[in-house]
Amino acid sequence: MLVRLMYASRAAESVGQDELPAILRQAKARNAAAGITGVLCFSGGIFVQVLEGGRMPVNALYGRIVADARHREVALLSYEEVGERRFAGWSMGQVNLARLNPALLLKYSETAALDPYAVSGRVTMALFEELVATASIVGQG
Repeated sequence: MLVRLMYASRAAESVGQDELPAILRQAKARNAAAGITGVLCFSGGIFVQVLEGGRMPVNALYGRIVADARHREVALLSYEEVGERRFAGWSMGQVNLARLNPALLLKYSETAALDPYAVSGRVTMALFEELVATASIVGQG
């Protein structure tokens, strides 16, 4: 059974943009081995991530994220059983913030800043789907 989980968290003060490549490398290796795909966005100290895969591997990964000291204020935005993956092409894709049009963020929220705490999980998922459609996600495979 496939599930899709989306969460947001605030990065611990020790986590910066320069650490993101190492986090992504580690996530890609572990996720591929567990059959998990997904997309990660990190902006302004906030992580938003969509994870897809089997129920038990996704649940186990989410448990590790909640316990990870690099994350604070972890919030489950959505969790659903799905018939197919939306982010199957990425063991862990990353949103290319340099290509992100601020107008796209304004389409889904009050400001041009990524703030998943201020909008619904459904709205955040719609934003991610549009990011895929506009090729704003990098790091396939």
